[in-house]
Amino acid sequence: MKKQRVIVFLPAHNEEEAIGDVIRRIPRHFHPDVEVIVLVIDDGSTDRTAEVAKEAGADIICRLPENRGLGAAVRRGLEECVRLGADIGVMIDADNEYPPEQIPDLLAPIFTGEADYTIGSRFLGTIRGMKWHRRLGNYLFTWLQSLLLGQRLYDGQSGMRAFSRHAMEEAEIIHDYNYAQVLTLNLVRKGFRLKEVPIRYQVRTTGRSFIKFTAYMTAVIPAIWKEMRRPVKKVAVDREAHGRSQERARHCS
Repeated sequence: MKKQRVIVFLPAHNEEEAIGDVIRRIPRHFHPDVEVIVLVIDDGSTDRTAEVAKEAGADIICRLPENRGLGAAVRRGLEECVRLGADIGVMIDADNEYPPEQIPDLLAPIFTGEADYTIGSRFLGTIRGMKWHRRLGNYLFTWLQSLLLGQRLYDGQSGMRAFSRHAMEEAEIIHDYNYAQVLTLNLVRKGFRLKEVPIRYQVRTTGRSFIKFTAYMTAVIPAIWKEMRRPVKKVAVDREAHGRSQERARHCS
């Protein structure tokens, strides 16, 4: 049986303090029919992010010559996953807030054919240390996405997601600053099936977030408006692309 190639990619900007631990905790051998490759998208870091990632076991480092933004880094990550032959791509933030150990949980609904796109949901799982204004902002933007899509979402801003190959091929991120809302709106409007998976979350203890509240609000709301005004075509989703091996999925959950 041909192995399923899973590429886990980490968009990273100046994360030398945290990225090594994230990479070392990524499950590599949770099933004999799954090959895991770790890819780092170094978004113009000025510290030792790339060197630390390589020392921790990253297989591929893709360096962007200058800091372009999280949306641009995720876009490049998806493109690289497709180019490198990934059957499934997994994105996880490099700041050590999300649990790499739960990557198999995120993969399971795609392997079973239940979903094409999964999100690790903090609000369905557990959250430790999130400040009230960030929690409120998450509630607000997730409510807006739910309203626009006509389906209930619980965590529209999560930094842990998985994508079928077809979803990666069709994904469009229309601005460089951020990706979270526009990517989900784009994929669900095209007909890809989304499933949220409960995860454990703990606020970062190293480094600092480069997302500022005012900049986030002024950049993301216009991007949501632009995305919703764009016409998109429904795609013919292959619902059995990864669901042909139920046994593999049982071992991944």
